[in-house]
Amino acid sequence: MKRVTAVFAVLLVLLTGCRTVPQSEYNKYTDSFFDTFDTMTTVVCYARTEQEFAAYFAKIHARLRKLHKLYDIYNTYEGINNLKTINDNAGKIPVKVDKEVIDLLIFAKDWSARTGGNTNIAFGPVLRIWHNYRTEGIDDPQNARLPPPAVLQEAARHTDIDKVIVDPENGTVYLADSQMSLDVGAVAKGFATEIVAREMVAEGMRSGIISAGGNIRLIGKPFDNVLECWNIGIHDPAGPLVSDAQHTLDTVYVNDAAVVSSGGYQRFYVVGGKTYHHLIDPKTLLPADYYRAVTVVAADAGAADFLSTALFLLPYDESRALAESLAGVEVIWVMPDGKVEVTEGMKKMLKSYGASAVTPNK
Repeated sequence: MKRVTAVFAVLLVLLTGCRTVPQSEYNKYTDSFFDTFDTMTTVVCYARTEQEFAAYFAKIHARLRKLHKLYDIYNTYEGINNLKTINDNAGKIPVKVDKEVIDLLIFAKDWSARTGGNTNIAFGPVLRIWHNYRTEGIDDPQNARLPPPAVLQEAARHTDIDKVIVDPENGTVYLADSQMSLDVGAVAKGFATEIVAREMVAEGMRSGIISAGGNIRLIGKPFDNVLECWNIGIHDPAGPLVSDAQHTLDTVYVNDAAVVSSGGYQRFYVVGGKTYHHLIDPKTLLPADYYRAVTVVAADAGAADFLSTALFLLPYDESRALAESLAGVEVIWVMPDGKVEVTEGMKKMLKSYGASAVTPNK
């Protein structure tokens, strides 16, 4: 753990005004861990003392570890019924689960209905096939293969989200098709980050960032007596995966919001000289090829996470129409040719359109 003085680069849009807070008593601290959601999580916080920061950090770490176990589809944990438990009992019995699992599935089903169903937590059978072929291709590039279309089509027959039966009153989840399985990769990390951010605000955290592998949730504004907004660098999907100004596409200035990006530049493998990423279009059962990346700014990290995938899986006209139909949501699309499109509200937050970290966004 160390105190830091550099400004933390952050991306997002704040839909409420910045407020004046006495900040001279606050110092900036940061720490990170790498044992939840298969990614590096970094916590930045302005706190009065290192001990205060350490208490926040410990609670964030412990809470995300618990949520990671609950939302895990690959591993079993003693004394916990998680998503893997639900998948293992598909077509057999309803599974009693914690409220956080019920809440996640209801949230994901609701957002699926609101966005046309392209992003579907019941798409597990298809995603599992792609995951297995991708893993084999990464381990043995010379023999990398694509899944046979017939295999994918058969798997797609078992992805009806209406057969995910969530019973909040009894706290159970039942998969009514024995061949189906849940995959919450499009929403779980953001949903968990939002849970933790809200709990930390309730605990008294007033200025900070929780960054879970690109799912960034901002709390308040920077308490440094200089900046009115956090600034977040948006990765250029055409560049290497490094965090520096040279490979930043743009910078977003925002407070009290979430910023999440989806793209095919991190999880992929190569077959016959062509790259195949992990974001699968349910219409073609192949990786979607509409964009290099999509970045969403919204008040809720779970919604931003879900929408970054949902918008990535739609052609631009449909994607933009959906984004503009949702209040408080702003988006950046990076096209295959590198052209950048943004919603009107996003322009007020972007450095390239004149936004600044020292002036509140209007």
